[in-house]
Amino acid sequence: MKINQFAYVPTSHDKIVQELADIHFLTSRTKKMADPVMLYRQLLLKFFIEKQSLATRVQKVSNLMATPKLNAYEYTTNSDSVTKLAFYNVGLQLLGFEVGLDFELTDPFKAMKEYRIPAAIVDDTLNRNQVIDAWYKLLNTRTKFGQTLIDYLAGQGYYHQFFGTDDLKRPLIFNGKSQAVFDTSKLIHDVVYVEAPLDNDHDGKRDLLKAEIIRPADTENGLKVPIVFTESPYDQGTNDKQADALTHDVNQEKITRKQPNNLTYDDIKVDYDNSNLPAPREVKATSKVAEESFVKTWTYALNDYFLARGFAVVYSSGVGTKDSDGVRTTGTPDETLSATAIIEWLHGDRTAFTNRNDQVGIKAWWSNGSVGMTGRSYLGTLSTAAAMTGVDGLKTAVVEAGISNYYDYYRENGLVVAPGGFQGEDADVLGELTFSREQSAADYLKIKDTWLDQLKKLTSGQDRTTGSYNSFWDNRNLLKNVNIKADMLLVHGLNDRNVKLSHVYNLRQTLKNENITQKLVLHQGQHEYLNNFRSVDFTDMVNLWLTNKLLDVDNQANQILPDVLVQDNAEPETWTTYKDWGGDANVETISLDNGRLTNLNENHVFSDKLPDDLFKEYIANTKKWQKALFTKTHSKLDKHAIKLVSEPLDHDITVDGQVKITLRATSSADLGLLSVALVDYGNAHRLTAVPQVLSAQKIITGYQWRKDDLKEFLPEKKETAYKKFTDAHMNMQNRTNNYKSDDLKPGQYYDFTMPFQPTFWRLLKGHQLGIIIYATDMDYTIRSNQDISYTIDLGASKIELPLLPTDDNQQ
Repeated sequence: MKINQFAYVPTSHDKIVQELADIHFLTSRTKKMADPVMLYRQLLLKFFIEKQSLATRVQKVSNLMATPKLNAYEYTTNSDSVTKLAFYNVGLQLLGFEVGLDFELTDPFKAMKEYRIPAAIVDDTLNRNQVIDAWYKLLNTRTKFGQTLIDYLAGQGYYHQFFGTDDLKRPLIFNGKSQAVFDTSKLIHDVVYVEAPLDNDHDGKRDLLKAEIIRPADTENGLKVPIVFTESPYDQGTNDKQADALTHDVNQEKITRKQPNNLTYDDIKVDYDNSNLPAPREVKATSKVAEESFVKTWTYALNDYFLARGFAVVYSSGVGTKDSDGVRTTGTPDETLSATAIIEWLHGDRTAFTNRNDQVGIKAWWSNGSVGMTGRSYLGTLSTAAAMTGVDGLKTAVVEAGISNYYDYYRENGLVVAPGGFQGEDADVLGELTFSREQSAADYLKIKDTWLDQLKKLTSGQDRTTGSYNSFWDNRNLLKNVNIKADMLLVHGLNDRNVKLSHVYNLRQTLKNENITQKLVLHQGQHEYLNNFRSVDFTDMVNLWLTNKLLDVDNQANQILPDVLVQDNAEPETWTTYKDWGGDANVETISLDNGRLTNLNENHVFSDKLPDDLFKEYIANTKKWQKALFTKTHSKLDKHAIKLVSEPLDHDITVDGQVKITLRATSSADLGLLSVALVDYGNAHRLTAVPQVLSAQKIITGYQWRKDDLKEFLPEKKETAYKKFTDAHMNMQNRTNNYKSDDLKPGQYYDFTMPFQPTFWRLLKGHQLGIIIYATDMDYTIRSNQDISYTIDLGASKIELPLLPTDDNQQ
């Protein structure tokens, strides 16, 4: 168990006193107490919430041990001083750690060091001010169950005892973070219909977009609040069966040869034009009261957390979803505008109506005009897209596993590839999945022909025949036009094979040129949320971030939060801060016939053609194919790949950023594809890429409010011999770029330079780096089983490894 904290704000003693008074741990009476023991006793009694009787609170304090012989109440009534040992014996119990199981009363500091629990810098015997400072730090320390002690107390009703009084600030800031001082039992649920600057379904009227709002009851009394906004195309329902039926068959007889061309980017470039719009609706009347309410069936736990802290939360699904106008377009600027339209209304710059027909306008009169977007995957993608427009009101986006270029999601270097785990999905499938207007029978009847025509355009435009970049994909490249003003907090999994690492890497490289603040968190998961993990205080980091960006609290968020935070792949629950990702790496260039690399099968030629029965077996179970491809010992794929393995490493190395490989290769046909994987060989209990539940429903986000599971990436119970940590794929006819089709003559050598998916991966001393060269990738590419042989000139091929500088590999 390791408890890492990156959101703690160092605070002066005078401010600590002020903040403890704000949350009522210090009162006018206790502020005057000179005796540290008496003060400490009062803090402990107050911890157990004053709506309970004094006798009950004394009993609860008595249940804590301060020394091996004295309980905490006896200690504070019989001792003449507060020792650091006693303070942290009690403190660890308040944090949920058990005596005899998690720590020993004779030496709490041993466990604190092991668990990385921070201790206040105080003397062995604490004076009055040190008791105050240590108590403040303890309240801001994370418990055994993954949340700060003050957040745990809030969930127990600490702040609730002051509800109904004027004694509690709203919002209330403690250590730079917003506190759970809002009554979630009185939240207001509104529905409005925002008029977007779109006529996406070409019916001669601007599109109305449904938005669902959850806001604190305090807004009815004049409080203006910031907004956390999530645009989720899945929110109003999905068409799973229809999408499954539309999924493409990736088992093809052959891949298609492309007609060579000399296309330039200007030939396929798209400039989005949305100028020919119907006139806005007339506002016939206005109201401050929404007509509709709603019951939420899906929420994002991070958003729920902020509801208890005085933020409003808004959900919208966008064009082409149930109760909204338009059709789905899978990634075009139409979808971006459907997100920015909501933000503009929240900022006061756009019209919304109380219903779809009466043209009764309604303003977001409860909004302070500051919006932050949240969400993972498609939701995070739309956050990125909105931020790139520079829309007023959007102050930040917390983007988890977002797409930055749809071509890179469904294609790679001229190849049709799959998002990990979704072979056969494409832009048309995703469009059908999210077109929830289909679930309203009468509405769908009205829009059916328009939608079916749109679906044909998606299928045709995505071009699964060639896999090349074209105008369809250029219209879905979020990095094309950048006018960003919002600060960005980016989060991505280093094992995400769905939204691959190139998306966040390329986005971050683009943002480096912009006048904004950006932060990056890289974890060891796949396509996962990160808000409920034991080893990192992600929720507190987001709290610090949004409190700064949306409430304009000067809490040093830009300085406190690390620029780059990476979870280590080899050491459980270990997080390290860096200044950059890939920017400071030393690039080591290695020839593929270097003596440090062993060619396991001593071949430089491999065939992509498998026996039919083996091909069918691997299609049915790609894990068998993976094992045969990546194992170092003899396998059925020995003649179907080149396997290069380094000598055992004499020190740890960390691959930091984007590896590149240049292969001089030939195909026996006038077409072909190349794939390369980098593999970490060495027996190890590697981390699970899917989080494991440590304690069910242990995280409490507010008093009598939402609960969440405590999770972590844990070491696997069994050792594994290897792990692929990055890969690259290319259509050999796209060796120049992804839109120009090059000629490919059988038997002729060409140079193919491929960037791998960016990574941050530590290979341990004694492990070996594997470079596996092959063609068809059963998990990602079209599976053709064509009779094609590939020859690699290893002596003319090289790999460029960006390595994190260390004492051992500094050049």
